[in-house]
This record gives sequence, C-alpha cells and structure tokens, in this order.
Amino acid sequence: MDSEGQSGVTAADEQFLAAFEAGQIANQDFHHRDHLRLAWIQIRRLGLPRASEAVTAAIRQFAGRHGHADRYHDTMTRFWLRVVGMGITRHPALRFDELLAAEPHLLDKNLPYRHWSRELMGSDGARHRWVEPDLRLMPARSGPAESR
Repeated sequence: MDSEGQSGVTAADEQFLAAFEAGQIANQDFHHRDHLRLAWIQIRRLGLPRASEAVTAAIRQFAGRHGHADRYHDTMTRFWLRVVGMGITRHPALRFDELLAAEPHLLDKNLPYRHWSRELMGSDGARHRWVEPDLRLMPARSGPAESR
C-alpha cells in the first residue's frame, strides 16, 4: 500500500518512525524538530486523538529507555501534539517541511510559555498529566468553519 496516498507520510517518514520505535535513535539525536515530526507523522496516520496516545506512550518509552523516565512531560507533549494538529488542520495538504515553513512558530520552543507560566509548566502536576494553561487559553480544536 502507498502510505503517502492520503496521509502525505513518505517512506522516509515511515523509516524515521520505525527507527524511533525500535530505539535506533540516540537520545542526543532526538531534538525538538524530531518531536514535531513524530507528532506530524502519527497525526497524519492516526488522527489527533489516537496519535496523542501513541506519541505520549512512545515518548515515555523513549525517555525510559534512555534512563530519563522522569523527564517525560505530559502537558508539554500534548501541547505540541495539539499545535501540530492545528497546523495540519490549517494546511492539510502540506508535507512536514512545508508545514514548518508555513507555521514557523512550531520551531519556537518557548511557544508553550505564551499559554503557561514557567511555574505551572514546571510543576509535577503538569509533568504527569494535562494541565490547562494559566496565562492564555489554547485556541479551540475545531477547524476554521467552526470558529466564532
């Protein structure tokens, strides 16, 4: 089956996902852009709800495999999944690199702090489960047709 058909996920994306899931990517070689790519691939393949569960589980496993299980951050991970999903909703036909060009704010690692204080984002609660923002609400998950 041609995985690129409707999802836009390329063979190279599938190889990246397989390498990540197999533990073939070193901790020091997995950066912010790679987190975004993982989110993009899984959202394109599974849809946001299923991708959220798949990605959070995969990143927890990745962190644990590298001796950093305590560094997994649920609110942060789900935030990035959500904003990547919003970008996909706005630009459904774009491949990953094209999405980053269209939505360059995705590369800004400080983006979550427009919504959460550093204190709240750094809390144990935010690390272990989704915590709503304390500074600025997240945009609605709906597409543009459902905006107010």
